[in-house]
Amino acid sequence: MIKYSFIVPVYNTLKYLDKCLKSLINQTYKDFEIIIANDGSTDDSKSIISSYEKKYNNIKVINQKNEGLSSARNNGVKKARGKYLLFIDSDDYVEKDLLKQIDEKIDDCDVLRYQAVTEDEDGNNIKVFNEKAFDTLNGFDAFKELSNYRFVELACLYVYKKDYYLNNNFEFKKGVYHEDYGLIPYVIYKAKKVKSISYAGYHYVQRCGSIMNSKDYKKTVKKAFDMLEQYKSLRLFSKNASKKNNLDDYYLSYISNCAIVKARELKGKERKKYVSELKKLNVFDGVLVNTNIRKLKKKLMKLNLNLYLKVAR
Repeated sequence: MIKYSFIVPVYNTLKYLDKCLKSLINQTYKDFEIIIANDGSTDDSKSIISSYEKKYNNIKVINQKNEGLSSARNNGVKKARGKYLLFIDSDDYVEKDLLKQIDEKIDDCDVLRYQAVTEDEDGNNIKVFNEKAFDTLNGFDAFKELSNYRFVELACLYVYKKDYYLNNNFEFKKGVYHEDYGLIPYVIYKAKKVKSISYAGYHYVQRCGSIMNSKDYKKTVKKAFDMLEQYKSLRLFSKNASKKNNLDDYYLSYISNCAIVKARELKGKERKKYVSELKKLNVFDGVLVNTNIRKLKKKLMKLNLNLYLKVAR
């Protein structure tokens, strides 16, 4: 059996694709395959994909009509033969020792987390996320650690045991933005073995025009309300979803905080409507209040959400 499967969805990332694929093919640990899911690209990405496919026998290609990132990832999983899965965005790239570092620590975990460096299109570091590593924990306890950081929900910062992933019928929801938020928190929460390593092996490129950096306000509004719809699904999985004053569910607090802070990106009537939905869904009740600081934050968000959004991380 192949040990690792890289799954790389591609849609019109010609400028970045060669660097991404080169970083994967040049891994120092060699027991891997690359599944490229070409999601109906209309630029010349297909020619780069074709050149790699012809040159390397561990590359498999899926050509599909444009159905979105979720569909491309889901189809990549179906084709993958590796024991472990890694999702790599085609405008990002990884360090050559990423798999080597992972393989030394994986220990049959369901999920393993590694760290990221964010950078601009010119390769200048914006931030290195030196988050706290931890040895194997169950999903609930792992969430206590991971929910302290910004990148809990990014699919590209985790390795997933394929059997665990398939046995739980995990899939990215199609037709929505923030599909990572709609799945990854639950994948972590449900796992029996989760580990985090300190190795910063992933370069997360903040490019202009990407889905998550779009300046199109209509897309911004859709992103926010897509996130709220996925919050509803995620909340169903929480053991403490029915508690009015939850004190111990880090998972519920994390998904609640993400949904609340998303209001920051909206304005005018869209923000008003979004906040109204937050209140109808009792999202604020899911926020942790197990420290004095968290109690103050919760009071502030209920009394003056606009002020809270200005100061919240």
